Amino acid sequence: MKDLSLHIVSFDIPYPANYGGVIDVFYKLVALKKAGLKIHLHCFEYGREHAAILNDLCKTVHYYPRKTGISSNLSLMPYIVKSRNSKLLMENLLKDNHPILFEGIHTCLFIDDERLKNRLKIYRESNIEHHYYFHLFKADKNPGRKLFFILEAFKLRLFQRKLKHANMMLAVSQTDTEYLQKHFPLKKVIYLPSFHSNDDFSVLPGKGDYAFYHGKLSVTENFKAVEYLITHVFAGSPHKLVIAGLDPPDHLIKLIKSHSNVQLIANPDDETMFSLIRNAQVNILITFQATGLKLKLLNTLYKGRFCLVNPAMVHGTGLESLCESGNSPIELKDKLNQLFNKDFDIAEVEKRKEILLQHYSNARNAEQLIRLVF
Repeated sequence: MKDLSLHIVSFDIPYPANYGGVIDVFYKLVALKKAGLKIHLHCFEYGREHAAILNDLCKTVHYYPRKTGISSNLSLMPYIVKSRNSKLLMENLLKDNHPILFEGIHTCLFIDDERLKNRLKIYRESNIEHHYYFHLFKADKNPGRKLFFILEAFKLRLFQRKLKHANMMLAVSQTDTEYLQKHFPLKKVIYLPSFHSNDDFSVLPGKGDYAFYHGKLSVTENFKAVEYLITHVFAGSPHKLVIAGLDPPDHLIKLIKSHSNVQLIANPDDETMFSLIRNAQVNILITFQATGLKLKLLNTLYKGRFCLVNPAMVHGTGLESLCESGNSPIELKDKLNQLFNKDFDIAEVEKRKEILLQHYSNARNAEQLIRLVF
């Protein structure tokens, strides 16, 4: 293999790989390293420590402080973009002519910079961010946060036009691929699913005695999903619900404590999280926004028994046939009753393998990325 080098600009330090966006970045690094690529990684840092493991995966690793605070809000540029402004990053990118992969719209401040005019620039989409922030605006009750979310949604919609300066776009779902193809008809837009932690299946036979929901609980979308499940599905239910995730807010802790059949496990390590997924009878995952790909869905299908979702969770993923689905509290309750009375047929894993390995193989997707770029 010839000498292939790639700059990757990450919105955060991608280790530990314990929430959606950084999971895709970290396991992409792992897969590209295995495929022989030399990676120059650029990370914006804000609260996560430098990770020695990244030095093993990359030829060089650079860190840049994120400029948070009010000054980054006083701009027509989105806060998530403006706060990731670094002259040093640009200096490092200009030291060679390697292609540049921008992870998320967050990192695309320089994508239209004249100094990068002749470089191959790849935009890695992880979400249609202005849709996501508009959803946060609708979901949140705090007036200050609502104002921030609606302004950020407006700014992101305006900033999205700058993505036309990318030579190529890599989208994480079929739905998002279609959206980008519609808005950038002259651009090369390719569906490339998220990279993830699963190389093989580890589903347990037998039955479990609880349903399980997991996610980053400080995120509005996730704690709203938990509130919905507790209030509308599990309140008064004979079934136990276990909830696990990072940084649960106080109001969610209080709500969980008020229901005897609901248990919270805050900030579990990876081993605990995977054990909870594998031993559950039903992994239940819902979302109120059908964009992106929910990586926790992949974890569930590789590790867990039954997977119960609402239609928005699997929209555009091609994974609908691998999940049970309910679109209302009544439908979800009925499905839960059915699934708690069934043994999981381990033969179902073969069906999962056929579909998941076709679209979600890290090795295969790394090879595709390398072919596309080089």
